[in-house]
Amino acid sequence: MRPESLYLLFAPVTALPGVGPRLAPLVEKLAGPHVVDLLWHLPYALIDRRFMPKIAEAPAGRMATIRLRVDQHYPSASARRPYRVVCSDDSGFITLVFFHAKGDWLEKLLPVGEERIVSGMVEAFNDGLQITHPDHVVPPDRLDEVMTIEPVYPLTAGLPGKIMVKAAKGAVERAPVLTEWIDGAYLRRQGWPTWREALCHAHAPGGEGDLSPMAPPRQRLAYDELLANQLALALVRASLRKLAGRAVGRDGPLRRKIVESLPFRLTGAQARSLAEIDADMGLPLRMLRLLQGDVGSGKTVVALLAMARAVEAGSQAALMAPTEILARQHLATLETLAAGANLRFALLTGRDKGKARQKILDALAAGDIDILIGTHALFQEGVDFRDLALAVIDEQHRFGVHQRLDLAAKGHAVDMLVMTATPIPRTLMLTAYGDMDVSRLDEKPPGRQAIDTRVLPLARLDQVTEGVRRAIGAGAKVYWICPLVEDSEKLDLAAATERHAELAALLGPRVGLVHGRMKGAEKDAAMAAFSGDGLDLLVATTVIEVGVDVPAATVMVIEHAERFGLAQLHQLRGRIGRGGKSSTCLLLYGAPLSENAKSRLNILRDSEDGFRIAEEDLKLRGAGELLGTRQSGLPEFRMADLTQHGDLLATARDDARLILETDADLQKPRGQALRTLLYLFERDAVVKTLRSG
Repeated sequence: MRPESLYLLFAPVTALPGVGPRLAPLVEKLAGPHVVDLLWHLPYALIDRRFMPKIAEAPAGRMATIRLRVDQHYPSASARRPYRVVCSDDSGFITLVFFHAKGDWLEKLLPVGEERIVSGMVEAFNDGLQITHPDHVVPPDRLDEVMTIEPVYPLTAGLPGKIMVKAAKGAVERAPVLTEWIDGAYLRRQGWPTWREALCHAHAPGGEGDLSPMAPPRQRLAYDELLANQLALALVRASLRKLAGRAVGRDGPLRRKIVESLPFRLTGAQARSLAEIDADMGLPLRMLRLLQGDVGSGKTVVALLAMARAVEAGSQAALMAPTEILARQHLATLETLAAGANLRFALLTGRDKGKARQKILDALAAGDIDILIGTHALFQEGVDFRDLALAVIDEQHRFGVHQRLDLAAKGHAVDMLVMTATPIPRTLMLTAYGDMDVSRLDEKPPGRQAIDTRVLPLARLDQVTEGVRRAIGAGAKVYWICPLVEDSEKLDLAAATERHAELAALLGPRVGLVHGRMKGAEKDAAMAAFSGDGLDLLVATTVIEVGVDVPAATVMVIEHAERFGLAQLHQLRGRIGRGGKSSTCLLLYGAPLSENAKSRLNILRDSEDGFRIAEEDLKLRGAGELLGTRQSGLPEFRMADLTQHGDLLATARDDARLILETDADLQKPRGQALRTLLYLFERDAVVKTLRSG
């Protein structure tokens, strides 16, 4: 149960002043559905209204608060012309300008002959001064209300700034005084305020310095958020560890057969990672390990050998992939790699229905399937294994922590191996995978060629198309990736369809198209034609980014490369250079290119080290955008900025470990306060594991 002290904060945003049914959807879209979400929606700038000059001393282009006498109204002659109100003081005249305003309302607001305090941006116009739509117009006795520093919040179309200021102020007023959850000595050493004081200061900045992520109130709030994150991950890990594990088999003839039939030798990194996995599986504890390897570093082989160990012990294994294309491809790859080992594989996706699906489920329950490969359909109800010992999850950032737990619940003491080809910087590793041990594949398999990456302006599109024609003539296969358009799948699709039509007209019928809205069977058919000899060029949206394997593809063109994240571009580029031939990747950019975008594309041109690329991307773009808008699963921080608060993250991780060592069930006074912190940051599911565990 959520603590009573937080009830007011989890009321809907309509409980806040100024947020009625019309504006509530906009506030929800911007910040979130509850009052608490506005506490985390911090101002990014401020307006200082304390400058109070005479009219003659008011410079154009500056915010000013002026005491004026209202002289005369000049209503607008037509709807297109503004309504003007001329005002003065003893130093000169100024005009207040209003568009589409009602005359009777303005006469009440600015009665002729009376004084008013007016605050807004002063502009020069026709040898005079004017203020268009003043921000504040109040009687002189309310001067104190206006002469302040006003926070400026991020907004969305249709939401007035004044409403946001009012709503955020209302949210802060509802914040209760809570028992301190940060260690007292650390709090004093950092010189941080209490939680409630930090909120009050962060939402009422007194100067530019208060907007910095390093200002003490903001550091304090960032630490709270990071501590909630790290404590939640540590609790998930502890709850999985608490459940009894089992020692799973040992190296046997089945695995040796697979290794002997491989057309290559395992790299040092593969052998090392496999030894780490074997050590985990051999212990009577649950394995929870991340296998992190760059594109093409050979994660699938390591996963197969780990699954073979489970099968040798008389148990079953499962491999879950984020998309159907990828699941089918994993099946094809694993069957090829394990050809001599007589392993029984099966595939289960959302597409399997009726009798065909039931046949797979019956075989699985009877133990007639050794390794089941599929999409998230694997952890639906009715999918029962005879004895699941190892679950492998590919591209983990597409699945949340709760899905890890769901799949683990499909068997008794299931070991968990999670794989990602997305290079993740060390700071982000802690926030997303702090509950896991990590193995890294940091070598490429022998024979892999470097990819020649070039950065070109879109203006050279004709030359690029001509080059593609020549490459196809020489037997190459080509990917053509279409740009992301305003984070809208519909517009992405339109761009891809248009480019496909143009290229098919220029290059002939052997040009295919793959996008996210196609039915699974259509996608598979297009990919199969491209893998085989039906297509030479594949136009695609980023649906092909993860895992698709066509060794004959040696050219990739990426349009508007500046719109993609670096990690995402690196993933896409990893689709080529998988065979023995040299490959080329062309990054086309729309001019003019900002300095930041230029640096990012140059990093990609100069390096193929995914980990270095990811670290650079984090520095240049911050964590929020790092994995591209389409990818989820990594925590989105509202107040913590990992490029600035990396040291706080490390402290939060150590703190979380120490807390659980001394108070595993969070029962002591500080533990109780930390439970409130978890609820405050909506980590409710984790608090439940405390009870169930």
